[in-house]
Amino acid sequence: MNVLVVGGAGYIGSHCVRQLIAQGHRPVVVDNLVYGHRAAVAKAVPFYSADLGDTQAMAKILKKHRIELVMHFAAYCYVGESVTAPLKYYKNNLAAPLNLLEAMLQVGVKKFVFSSTCATYGVPERVPLTEDHPQRPINPYGESKLDLENVLKALARSDGLSFAALRYFNAAGASADGVIGEDHDPETHLIPLAIAQVMGQIPRLQVFGTDYPTPDGTCLRDYIHVDDLARAHILVFKKLTKPGTQLFYNLGTGTPNSVREVIAAVEKVSGKKVKVKFAPRRAGDPPGLYADNRKAVTELGWKIEYPTLDSIVATAWRWHSTHPKGYGDKKKRK
Repeated sequence: MNVLVVGGAGYIGSHCVRQLIAQGHRPVVVDNLVYGHRAAVAKAVPFYSADLGDTQAMAKILKKHRIELVMHFAAYCYVGESVTAPLKYYKNNLAAPLNLLEAMLQVGVKKFVFSSTCATYGVPERVPLTEDHPQRPINPYGESKLDLENVLKALARSDGLSFAALRYFNAAGASADGVIGEDHDPETHLIPLAIAQVMGQIPRLQVFGTDYPTPDGTCLRDYIHVDDLARAHILVFKKLTKPGTQLFYNLGTGTPNSVREVIAAVEKVSGKKVKVKFAPRRAGDPPGLYADNRKAVTELGWKIEYPTLDSIVATAWRWHSTHPKGYGDKKKRK
């Protein structure tokens, strides 16, 4: 298929582009490079540094490349920032995709794969989380994602849009060959921060809360390898043939790992000690957050190739240890 990947130079999007190529699809990338990296996308892939909110520009790209399906990864995803700058998040995560969807309908493209999030659930009533869990997000980031899910439902009913909303958990790791990986600015994810500490890039790793009702007192999270995520995104293509299809899948391993277990895995893989600074709990951090992935496994035939924390961390270490400055294109962010 001819597939438009918006946000295709970002962390998850760039891994998905490589998986698309590996499976014989023809990706086209749109990314404004605010957080993405041009070096993360092969030069042979058609690339546009365009504004997602420009309906006419998007319609031209869709027509020129005869796009059959659109994949959306172009969201801002810093939870804390979404609380202090909510308009930034609603403009980018909701308003801009509305213009993209308008362009799609104008030219007759009616298949959409949406990178959603477990943050739409808010504080879990029960774990593991199933797709029918109540959605009560507690920050503008999660709200903006849920709002777009609701827009997609409406368009499925009104215009026959077929879509899949993939709610995933803690994306982690890097490509197996170490060519592309995780390079955020600023970095907020636990695994790359722990690796940054053993590489001497930060003085200590902050651990927020050691008194949670969990086996070792630290938070439990579901870490899913970025390539496993990418494969699930592509598997939903075959489910979007019928107009008006609405699909929702949780993407995680279903196995929770604690902060202390992540630290231990980084120490094991790197052979170095992680220096830690303990801090009080952060507001809004639930004790445990992990997926029930049975629906995706059963309906999509999804197979997780990196089922253990050690296997995920090993790929992350390979990337960070060989790319200590990431893609080397750090710049000031707005």
